Amino acid sequence: MGGARSRPAVRIACAQLAPVLGDAAGNAARAWEAIEAAAAQGAGVVVLPELALSGYVFESLEEARSLATPAAALDAWSRPGVVVVGGFCELGADGRLFNSAAVVDGSGVRAVYRKVHLWEREPSWFTPGDAPPPVVETEYGRVAVMVCFDLFFGEWVRVAALAGAQVLCVPGNWPSAPRPAGERPMQLLRAMVAAEAGGMAVATCDRCGAERGAKWAGASGVAGPGGELLAAAPGPEPALVIADVELRDTGPPWRAARRTELYGPLLDR
Repeated sequence: MGGARSRPAVRIACAQLAPVLGDAAGNAARAWEAIEAAAAQGAGVVVLPELALSGYVFESLEEARSLATPAAALDAWSRPGVVVVGGFCELGADGRLFNSAAVVDGSGVRAVYRKVHLWEREPSWFTPGDAPPPVVETEYGRVAVMVCFDLFFGEWVRVAALAGAQVLCVPGNWPSAPRPAGERPMQLLRAMVAAEAGGMAVATCDRCGAERGAKWAGASGVAGPGGELLAAAPGPEPALVIADVELRDTGPPWRAARRTELYGPLLDR
């Protein structure tokens, strides 16, 4: 499994923010300030949380719709020399709502991913996506995206890895949960395993703060393609988590060892 070629290191920043439910203008300002702060520290890839522009704990479909925006509006994240991946409440052309994430570079929106695996009450507001994680060729490498709960599904992470992703960006709203003293949040452990298993870096960007009784873990971090945790947020407070990552050019090192002829029963269940 050794011998994988690397490309020059890319600086990845996860901007752990505390969006305010319903404060669209304030959330947009916080997101842009985070992008600028990360760029000022040399970041080439900046990841923002899930639903960074709206907040998360909606009380009704009408409330969610009032905070939705078309994907084209994410051109506002465009900045030369920076690839931004962040979550937003998407208003589709047909009027449906999606829990989405956009990949934006200096030319504007490059791709939009719609969350496939919806969590708890999310089906009350959102239509699930039905397309695989996009893998976008950028000046910093091949960047893929999925959203929060999608990372729970190893099969879905494998789709991105097999499509050639070098960095998997995961905007999230990871709920806070009890854990043993000194232990990392489970979400970071999941990211580390996904990175090692996929031979790609994994950057998870959580939110923080409290919203209508919900609290978040502040589980933002960057795992290298060997699974090592390179940087993590110190806790559930606003933070800019930055790591320099050497990306692999050769793809998943285990590709040749796969026994796809045996996987049918798993995929059928």
